[in-house]
Amino acid sequence: MMEQRSRDPGAARNPQNQYPSELMRRFELYFQGPSSSKPRVIREVRADSVGKLVTVRGIVTRVSEVKPRMVVATYTCDQCGAETYQPIQSPTFMPLIMCPSQECQTNRSGGRLYLQTRGSKFVKFQEMKIQEHSDQVPVGNIPRSITVVLQGENTRTAQPGDHVSVTGIFLPVLRTGFQQMAQGLLSETFLEAHRIVKMTKSEDDVAGAGELSREELKQIAEEDFYEKLAASIAPEIYGHEDVKKALLLLLVGGVDQSPQGMKIRGNIHICLMGDPGVAKSQLLSYIDRLAPRSQYTTGRGSSGVGLTAAVLRDSVSGELTLEGGALVLADQGVCCIDEFDKMAEADRTAIHEVMEQQTISIAKAGILTTLNARCSILAAANPAYGRYNPRRSLEQNIQLPAALLSRFDLLWLIQDRPDRDNDLRLAQHITYVHQHSRQPPAQFEPLDMKLMRRYIAMCQERQPTVPESLADYITAAYVEMRREARASKDATYTSARTLLAILRLSTALARLRMVDIVEKEDVNEAIRLMEMSKDSLLGEKGQTARTQRPADVIFATVRELVSGGRSVRFSEAEQRCISRGFTPAQFQAALDEYEELNVWQVNTSRTRITFV
Repeated sequence: MMEQRSRDPGAARNPQNQYPSELMRRFELYFQGPSSSKPRVIREVRADSVGKLVTVRGIVTRVSEVKPRMVVATYTCDQCGAETYQPIQSPTFMPLIMCPSQECQTNRSGGRLYLQTRGSKFVKFQEMKIQEHSDQVPVGNIPRSITVVLQGENTRTAQPGDHVSVTGIFLPVLRTGFQQMAQGLLSETFLEAHRIVKMTKSEDDVAGAGELSREELKQIAEEDFYEKLAASIAPEIYGHEDVKKALLLLLVGGVDQSPQGMKIRGNIHICLMGDPGVAKSQLLSYIDRLAPRSQYTTGRGSSGVGLTAAVLRDSVSGELTLEGGALVLADQGVCCIDEFDKMAEADRTAIHEVMEQQTISIAKAGILTTLNARCSILAAANPAYGRYNPRRSLEQNIQLPAALLSRFDLLWLIQDRPDRDNDLRLAQHITYVHQHSRQPPAQFEPLDMKLMRRYIAMCQERQPTVPESLADYITAAYVEMRREARASKDATYTSARTLLAILRLSTALARLRMVDIVEKEDVNEAIRLMEMSKDSLLGEKGQTARTQRPADVIFATVRELVSGGRSVRFSEAEQRCISRGFTPAQFQAALDEYEELNVWQVNTSRTRITFV
């Protein structure tokens, strides 16, 4: 080869031996769609888009390993040493065998070509699959997916679970030889990616939504907007006001924090347990429809890898690929798991890491990686043996491990207790919904689902903080909850996670009010929701405090605050009673009643309560 080069250094190269432009090019050229164009839904990319530049958005479900793909094959002749270049456009190619150089043609030496890997050019090649978002899929349809081909610097730009916008050319797969003959007139399609953009939550969810109009803001910004928003969640379902408030806070979520690398999650997890027929699954399906990003699955039909991630072998290339499960696909959204108690124990343990660390660690078949699963989990379960048995203890009824229960911020037990007045109202509500296919006329008009979705997206942009003035109040409330749990042998696992749950619920309430500072009312409402969820779990025992006269319970609470002394601050006693779920009017009535009985006295400035 060196002899030939020295023989005719100045001679013009044979066209077959000229350097191809692909071999000399040191840059990559990609097209970008117009900034005004909106991403299309995958099911709208049809045959008329073949050969055109399209932009689609979706969620990455599968990503293959990055492999080298040959662009230019370089051969050398064993007789004359001439170099031959073969540009490759299709996925498969037929290697050249006979040397086409002038010397071999003239001498008829029949030189054979040998592939030189070092002289050939390769580019990085990767395949991934993207799937439609859950809010883009019509009811009753299966989500569509499309194959995306990445080359060069576009590779390794996305992982399973990422929400992306892909700009590329929609092309058919070119087959050659027998494959095309067997395929006939049909052809598979793919998207040749030119630009990939990871979409943040605000870009994805509020795309085209715009700001709320003045009428919409006026509709939301009323005095009881918190109750109105909560009642607008599944208005066809009767009652469950506190449960709906908790679900509203789950949709809004708390604030994520990462002090010096240690991550403190802001997502709120809720478990709904209850007797059959209390509309648990209906609440789950409504949240699934309301949340912009959500995945709905059932416990019996979900395995551990189906929830986290599976390593599959690609049918075409035979390589191992990583496919995300329900928790990965619900990243920055809500994952609804129905029939949570029916899951196998081995599959349920896969959720532990997701609930606290918000990641999924994979170590399978040589693939070591960590996927994001920053989602809120809403689980629905039945008690053991079908219905809740008040004669059994809490552990016997729930039969879920303590490690899992402590990860749920709120654990609601919805019991189906016979009550004549309540049953009558419920029956009238159900018959009206059955006749008219809508909720009965209420005192207010429930908010539209699109309006709620946009308002929740606006709330999530806020990053409220807890002021130092509230730190002592929150810690005192937590210590009091621990003391009560120890005194009553509480089985609801009051731990340090309970304190974090109070902070998460408080920041979610502050987000809901569109403010940047958490106030005492937010903390009181968060503690009230915690107390109500505990009362629902303790059943008859927990209801004893509620069935007593409010004045008696308030008296016991104030007496606990005194603890050895004789007086207590008026504001401290009032805040403690309000955090227990009592209204200021009930506190004032109890104060007046026991003052008349000469049990305590209140000073003229109404600042201290002193026991006689």
